[in-house]
Amino acid sequence: MANTGPMNRFLLAQLAVCCPIPLTLDAAGGDPVVLQGVDRYRVLEPCNECVRIVLGHRGETYSPAYIQGIAGTAFQLAGPCVCAPTCGDAMQPDKLLRLFGYEVECLWWPAKDTDSQTEVAKWVERVKAEIRAGRPAIMWHVFTNYEWDVVAGFDDEKHVFLGRGSYAGLDGYASADQMRAATCDGVCPLGLVAILVGEKTGEYDPRAAEIAALRYAVRHAHSERTRPMGGDPGKQGLRGGMNCYQWWAQSFRTDPAKVPDGGDRYPLSIYRSTHRAAGEFMLELAAKYPEAARPFTRAAGQFAHEADALDEIWVRLMERGAGWQDPDPAKSEQAAALFDRAARHYAQGIRDVERGLAKIAP
Repeated sequence: MANTGPMNRFLLAQLAVCCPIPLTLDAAGGDPVVLQGVDRYRVLEPCNECVRIVLGHRGETYSPAYIQGIAGTAFQLAGPCVCAPTCGDAMQPDKLLRLFGYEVECLWWPAKDTDSQTEVAKWVERVKAEIRAGRPAIMWHVFTNYEWDVVAGFDDEKHVFLGRGSYAGLDGYASADQMRAATCDGVCPLGLVAILVGEKTGEYDPRAAEIAALRYAVRHAHSERTRPMGGDPGKQGLRGGMNCYQWWAQSFRTDPAKVPDGGDRYPLSIYRSTHRAAGEFMLELAAKYPEAARPFTRAAGQFAHEADALDEIWVRLMERGAGWQDPDPAKSEQAAALFDRAARHYAQGIRDVERGLAKIAP
């Protein structure tokens, strides 16, 4: 921001007093512009935890579990495939923001005959304008790999963005080159690369959204496939819900020589976090809907047990330090048994969700 004299310094001082959004705006050109107090990720999830962080900076108080529940990512089980957590059939962040009543501007990956470097440079300037206005922006593949991240600042001297990601910027803002998004080569959900969040102009209907989220949970659990990736009706979607769990367990049981790859490890690292949020979301709803408190509370317990089983698979078998790099029939059988256990709790949790739904939305 250029130094245009004492009056601008006075206005900035007044803004710091009156504006509820804490920010750093240095009047000297070229200095870093950084929004202070932008929260870190509380759920290891690539698509919608960014929405909570951005809305939290606006003063909204939704919990991480509530956002995951309303978006459907708390209940989503797709794959196994390395792209499953970002390409399942739960909401994408632009739709979720609109649901909460916010105006959204989407920036898309350029057409094939367009210079992507030039287009990304334009997006970078748009995102920086948002930061100057005191608004964090959501951008693809900035600090993490092929996930949605929150941009909270920039330093033009170092040519970097500053902000948060699901596994980056947890102890302090992460830093990455401003043009890093150009390296994703268009591998992004539906071609969407950046989301600029405008004013809140609509009303959020919590009851309608909560019932819709629970109906999605039931529908997804019983689905054979998620929506086709990229929206192409000629392609099959990923395995969804119970079908995904059954295939996952069976893949290790029928092939004792199988070694987990990124298509197993990455989704598991996400689902063990999001499905724990499912239990916390159900407890929030149990407190809101007394007539369904008992089945919703039971569902919360089942999803917590499911997440415990997924944690056990992760820590004992699939985390990088677990050492499963070569065929090991004993570990394959352990993985299959633990996936079976997680599936039983997931299925029971969904049945309890159905029972609760019958009481609040017959």
